[in-house]
Amino acid sequence: MEIELKQASNADKPFLLQLRLQTMVEHLEQAGIFLSDEAHLCRLEEDYACSHLLIIDKMVVGTLKFRLVNEQVDIMQLQIAPEFQKQGLGRSTLKYLFEQYPNNPFILTVLKHNPARRLYLSLGFKTYDEDEYEYLMRRPAHKAFMA
Repeated sequence: MEIELKQASNADKPFLLQLRLQTMVEHLEQAGIFLSDEAHLCRLEEDYACSHLLIIDKMVVGTLKFRLVNEQVDIMQLQIAPEFQKQGLGRSTLKYLFEQYPNNPFILTVLKHNPARRLYLSLGFKTYDEDEYEYLMRRPAHKAFMA
């Protein structure tokens, strides 16, 4: 499996907004969060320089937004288009990212009703805090994880 992360451009915003609507609305509404399309676009544009198209075997299958903050890799979004879900692409993408940053811990948040939490737990993430809507999760650096 060939994984490529391509910096998202302004021309990618319509695709990324549609992807966000397809992958997030159900989970947000299940949590009692109802957002307008404009609010989704604002969320998409937040830290847009960190957004990447996720390309697997030369096909755009989703997006990965991440940044390095205080020596931690902050995974801000991982969204796989519905037609590519349940094929292990999210798992493969995260393993790829772990390989790129083996000496850094990872952090992310996940909505409490999002089944992606099971994936994160299986990859070594642990919940360290929560708020009304989300779990805050952390995975130690690879060296610490392997010890």
